[in-house]
Amino acid sequence: MKIRQIKKSILGALLLLMTLVSCKKAAEQFSEPYPVSTGGLGIKMDRVKPAQPAVGGPGTEVTVVATGMLPYKDRLVFMFNGEKAEILEITDSYIKVKVPEFASTGVLSAAVGDVITFGPSFKVNGLINLDPTFKVPYGANAGVSQILDLLDGRHLIVGAFTNYNNKGLIRPINRIVSTFSDFSFDASLRSGKGANGMISSILEHNDKYLIAGSYSGYDQRIDNISNITMLNKNGSIDTMGIHPFRRPDQKDTIKYYPRFNGGADKYIAKVYRQPDHKIVLSGAFDFFISRRYDQPNRRKEKDSVILDSIRMPQIMRLNADGSLDKTYRFNVALNEGLKAANGPSQAIFHTDAKHQGKVLLFGRFSTFDGKAVRNIIRLNPDGTIDETFNPGTGPDNSVFSVTYNSTLDRYVVCGGFRTYNGKPCEFLALLKPDGSLDEQFTAKKFNGPEVSFAKLLDDGLMVVSGYFNTYNGVSRNGFMILNSKGELAPGYNATGSFNGSLIDAIETRSDDNKRALLLIGYIRTFNNEPVNNIIRITLE
Repeated sequence: MKIRQIKKSILGALLLLMTLVSCKKAAEQFSEPYPVSTGGLGIKMDRVKPAQPAVGGPGTEVTVVATGMLPYKDRLVFMFNGEKAEILEITDSYIKVKVPEFASTGVLSAAVGDVITFGPSFKVNGLINLDPTFKVPYGANAGVSQILDLLDGRHLIVGAFTNYNNKGLIRPINRIVSTFSDFSFDASLRSGKGANGMISSILEHNDKYLIAGSYSGYDQRIDNISNITMLNKNGSIDTMGIHPFRRPDQKDTIKYYPRFNGGADKYIAKVYRQPDHKIVLSGAFDFFISRRYDQPNRRKEKDSVILDSIRMPQIMRLNADGSLDKTYRFNVALNEGLKAANGPSQAIFHTDAKHQGKVLLFGRFSTFDGKAVRNIIRLNPDGTIDETFNPGTGPDNSVFSVTYNSTLDRYVVCGGFRTYNGKPCEFLALLKPDGSLDEQFTAKKFNGPEVSFAKLLDDGLMVVSGYFNTYNGVSRNGFMILNSKGELAPGYNATGSFNGSLIDAIETRSDDNKRALLLIGYIRTFNNEPVNNIIRITLE
């Protein structure tokens, strides 16, 4: 049987086994959970007894306790997490092998035809490791969406979590947390009960914070919020006093409502502040929402809140106070926004000088404002279609993520597509600023349904994650680092299984000043280790 066929037949079993078997549980014996077995062949490997050595890099000679292999020495295939190893020696009691060039941390296995047996775990040394100086060992208990760096060195972190580094066990930390510069918990934020739904985006605005996402209440304010609101610097909601309607026989009073009087009927994914302090929103919404607080009810007995809505699909711009800016993507004659995409879309906002204020939209659509386009388009700062961005026929299927590197002036596009502008381009593409393919980068063959995230680093390396288990025939379980040509970067791809989805990979430094990446999103496993949605890894 060919090596690639063997890989495919055992990858699912390997992923399960890597979850069950780790160095921390070396003293435990697991029963055979797999339908395949070498019992009839008489081959046995001890899963508990570590290989000698149990850690090493490519080229290391490794001895594994094993019996019953000698009769099959001419047919036996030995693998490190799915990668074929050179067999140096087979005896009645052990097998000696050499760690292959593209080996990664995981389970050792042996195959005779389509019959497989599994051995102990082996850690492959590489240039990527979890950062031991990162002071968030327990992470967040749900997804992390964004990290806002503050001028004083602290950070505001938002997402779907209700606990951060186990500091929310007594009082929940609902979707927003403040940390010191080292990411340890800062208790000074007065967010109270926090948001009652996910916060996806945060920015500084007029010496306050705007938070957006999918929620309808914040702290004590359980109504009159439509997925976006303004916070004071201490984390409390920014409110305004309103004199509501009163009959002449009633006493005048003041009620307090959120000051930012604007929002959307559905999820807001991203918020961006333009230099003129206007706010651009993107998301899955259809309507702009605002409220009037000083109107009487129908019988003129008491005050009421009147909800106003204007159709504004997917992208809109608000004035500093939250009111709708009708000079941006608005049809005055129809009193509604332009059509936008005819399918789901997401956006990235340019803050760099080269493309300041432009918005790139991507997703799954075939028209935008009635114009035929396919899954990707860019807008000018005034909201009109940017004709200088020309992707041709674009990607032939959904785009899940786009990131932009301002240093290199390149976009990285990934998703479920297989061609870009008619050219073969599976799941992953590097684009020039005009939307054309950068053909110096060529993605290789994936085994898996899609790539969900990719980002170009300033030195040209690319972080890629998704739902794949091989790349160019090499075992890579959901996470890899590519070079500028689209090849696996030597030394950076020894990590074991990755389980989850990345939202961002932020270039930074470790506490001991090593090059590092801060990874956030919905991350459950990294390098075979359980993690919780926010980690820092070193690139040495």
